[in-house]
Amino acid sequence: MKINKKTYHIGTHIVLIIICLIFLVPILYTISVSLKSSNSLLSSHFQLIPDQATLNNYRIILFEKPFLTWLKNSLILTVSTVIVALGVALPAAYAYTRMKFKGKSSSLFALLLLNAFPSVLSMVAIYRLFTTFSLMNRYAGLIIVYTGAMIIFSIWNLKGYFESIPIDIEQAAMIDGAGNFTILTRIVLPLARPAIIVTAMMIFITTWNEYIYAVNFLSDANKYTLAAGLYSLQGTDYTRNWPVFAAGSMMTSIPTLLIFFGIQRYLVSGLTAGGVKY
Repeated sequence: MKINKKTYHIGTHIVLIIICLIFLVPILYTISVSLKSSNSLLSSHFQLIPDQATLNNYRIILFEKPFLTWLKNSLILTVSTVIVALGVALPAAYAYTRMKFKGKSSSLFALLLLNAFPSVLSMVAIYRLFTTFSLMNRYAGLIIVYTGAMIIFSIWNLKGYFESIPIDIEQAAMIDGAGNFTILTRIVLPLARPAIIVTAMMIFITTWNEYIYAVNFLSDANKYTLAAGLYSLQGTDYTRNWPVFAAGSMMTSIPTLLIFFGIQRYLVSGLTAGGVKY
């Protein structure tokens, strides 16, 4: 029996909608917990809006907890990491794309090999370096770590997009007397805007949600990021408050969602054209 094209598309859309709803269940459950008036996580039945729904948990997280301080710290750390990581990745990706030098292929392969190892394996070594160079409880140390963690993806994604830009444009600029810096800043970067935006978004999301290094290397509660601050709310069984934690989690996700929807039109071209080429 042959299935016509219309039936196939309808069935495909139904399956995709069901999959999306399944993935939305944890988010809907978190919203439900954040609206509860009692400190309970599990219940006998799921309700999106609890019987005694309240916004008091959002008031607590905003005005009784240092949420705004955590938000400011996260913005400082995340934006700084994006700027530093792009500042390193952009010229490096351009050099790998247009220039010929000894060890080019082997160094690219070495970057991929390094990316295969989980960054948490270097925790002890990073701790020794931080204590040696007085980087404990300082954002500078975390910016270096986050930049190192995201630089490989950034270089490869930008390199793939740079390779899709016709070299004839750059050669014409060279004939007019433009140098490499002028070509990169005034020709390549404007054309590579989708890939740059997507790369910046990936760096932003990774840094915004990271908490392992933040919890271990930030000892001052006033310097906590959002992820580390929310983790501190669950410090002991006596201070654990799941509805407040859920409310904080929902508030933390809002900036990421706003950025995602704001740059959605760049995602397809930035990821597909920036696919890895080797």
